[in-house]
Amino acid sequence: MEYCAPENQYRVARPIYSHPALEREGGRLARTEKTLKQRLSDKCGSCSRNRALKTFKGVFPVFDWLPRYPIREWLSGDIISGISIGLVCSLQGLAYGLLVSVSPVYGLYSAFFPLLTYFLLGTSRHISVGPFPVTCLMVGSMVLTLAPEDHFLLPANGTSAGNVSDAGVRSLVDTEAMEARRIVVASTMTVLVGIIQLVMGLLQVGFLVRYLSDPLVGGFTTAAACHVLVSQLKTVLSVPTNNHSGPFSIFYTLSDVVVNIRHSNMADLVAGLLTIAVVMVVKEINARFQHRIPVPIPIEVIVTVLASGLSYFVDLQSRYGANIVLSIPRGFAPPGAPDTALFPELLGASVSTAVVAYAVAVSVAKVYAAKHDYAIDGNQELLAFGVSNVFCGCFSSFVASTALSRTAIQESTGGRSQVAGVLSALIVMVVILALGQLLEPLQKSVLAAIVIANLKGMFLQVTQVPKLWRQSPADCFIWLSTCGACVVLGLDVGLLVGLLFQLGTVVVRTQFPACSTLGNIPGTNLYRDLKDYKHISEIPGVKIFRCSSPVYFANVDYFKDRLRAAVGFDAVRVFKKRSKALKKIHKLIRKGQLKAPETGLVLAEDQSPGMENKGFQSDHDDGGRDHRVEVPVDWTAELPVKVSVPRVDIHSLVLDFSAVSFLDVVAVNRLRLVIKEFLRIGVTVYITSCHDQVLRELEAMVFFDDVVTKDLLFVSVHDAVLHIQSQARTPAHDVISEQLSALQENKDPCLFEKDEDLMETSDNQHTAFHGLSN
Repeated sequence: MEYCAPENQYRVARPIYSHPALEREGGRLARTEKTLKQRLSDKCGSCSRNRALKTFKGVFPVFDWLPRYPIREWLSGDIISGISIGLVCSLQGLAYGLLVSVSPVYGLYSAFFPLLTYFLLGTSRHISVGPFPVTCLMVGSMVLTLAPEDHFLLPANGTSAGNVSDAGVRSLVDTEAMEARRIVVASTMTVLVGIIQLVMGLLQVGFLVRYLSDPLVGGFTTAAACHVLVSQLKTVLSVPTNNHSGPFSIFYTLSDVVVNIRHSNMADLVAGLLTIAVVMVVKEINARFQHRIPVPIPIEVIVTVLASGLSYFVDLQSRYGANIVLSIPRGFAPPGAPDTALFPELLGASVSTAVVAYAVAVSVAKVYAAKHDYAIDGNQELLAFGVSNVFCGCFSSFVASTALSRTAIQESTGGRSQVAGVLSALIVMVVILALGQLLEPLQKSVLAAIVIANLKGMFLQVTQVPKLWRQSPADCFIWLSTCGACVVLGLDVGLLVGLLFQLGTVVVRTQFPACSTLGNIPGTNLYRDLKDYKHISEIPGVKIFRCSSPVYFANVDYFKDRLRAAVGFDAVRVFKKRSKALKKIHKLIRKGQLKAPETGLVLAEDQSPGMENKGFQSDHDDGGRDHRVEVPVDWTAELPVKVSVPRVDIHSLVLDFSAVSFLDVVAVNRLRLVIKEFLRIGVTVYITSCHDQVLRELEAMVFFDDVVTKDLLFVSVHDAVLHIQSQARTPAHDVISEQLSALQENKDPCLFEKDEDLMETSDNQHTAFHGLSN
């Protein structure tokens, strides 16, 4: 051991504490859990003006922060940010409408309505609420499933629709009916998503989003970016494709694009490629020189304005057949009720969409809340997005969430509150009411290119995979499995597969926990893994075993296996072998071939072979039961009978439960049996460092009895070791002899072999062994 200066040393002198002693000296308090009625009474029983006002402000946070809004410090930044975000939201809304497979104008609605409700109900000051490409694609997938083009085909010249070429089919679609049906599906799904989020918020289950870990979300969003890219390729290339949804849909769509690529429109292709290049370059400039540029360059707005003007003056649609937006109605669509008949078909996809939309929004909100030192309420966010989506769905909009790019722009341009969000909603409203028609000549390939250019951040997540592999292979597998499942099976099914795989890794980690044998660092009270340290040693006759995991039904057998490997013997097998050896020893003594003085077993020299030792054989009672006397046996020495008895080199076993956070009923019952198995062969078991919560669980599940008492509990490993060393070195009782005599007193000798079989089976069937030991 290295020398430590006196000022870096400390000495503690205290008694050796078992848990009963600590409870007596520390005055352990008995906890009383409140009933549901008492909790409801505490929540609702005392109603006062202040409590009602606090509840009102909790539901409507705007009335909490708006009266304290610092106009001089925040207003100028919110105005600049609101104008910038309003322009970006307008263009992204038009683009994301294509992902939902509806007219771009509905994307403008989706960029407007959620900003109003979130201003009243939201708790984040910085996120920009509106459409998010991943959720738009999830909604669009259900739109294509429930309202495909095949349902709206019109026959031409007496020819059935099935015999018409792809190009002909596109011209024979009843676009008005299809558009109307698709927006009904999209808005109905949005309302259902909002209802699910409201229910989750009322049930206070916002914590469920924690099951969506960062690797899972990273793999999911990367796969979603792949789906978005493939879905927008057909628009950039302007090629005809069939509508696909479900597993392998991404490959079917990509196959259609490759097969029909010869039909690409060069005007749309050139415009799309130029837009992608320009937008990505300018965004990179904004990122690199963000500290020098006071306001990021609104490249999406600039590109859209230039592309619209060029398309209008050159007349790209008539001269080159470019696919343009064509129609952006002025004003808002009238409100309408959702089609509740679609709820059963949309339920599964709506649940996954609701969780993803909330998880993305809360994750982004937490990042900026931590950066600017304020807190957000996860359950209130559920209510805010739930109300927003219900409200949006009634006005022909689709699911609202947030996007990291828009939120980054809002924060970098000086946005300090949701006042910026309201101002951006005003800009979007101006576009809807007055400027929308100016964007009608805009090519759809430009909008699709804007969507693709904004996927850069999602695709860059792939670069984190090697780092993730070095840090945690399990998390890397979660990332890869989620991404692969979402690409192949679709976003909804893939998310479920990724979530199950993630939970499976948690189960595997706890089902096969790290178990170790500890040794003592000389001169200290520290105990560490023998495999990790060089200058440590085991306590003679003492085995210290630690399990770094909860012990429950799934890993209790593994716990027993590792414990058996650590001590080097099987307690049940030792007991069975000793019983068999002792029975033969009794038989030899009866025949006079052995003597059993107090010093141990010796061969009988003066006894003729075959002559029974009547002095050893005791009297028989009326029932014919045999009362055997106790025979002292040194199990470490060579036995006079041909029975191989496993060697037991320890007299004490210490179980370090410092890392055990809980036990279930199965584990408690098995642990009690394990302790009794060791006690039967003379090995005393101690449990140390047991948390109070685990101790309460042991008491509640009646772990302690006449054999397994609280005296085996110690507050630390060192306390247990000192207790063991302080015990007098007296010879241990021969427990095997005692139990063998008890068996013979209570059972017929011919049943002894059955008892041995029962004990042997107990290692696999603990219920049978439980009946024998008790």
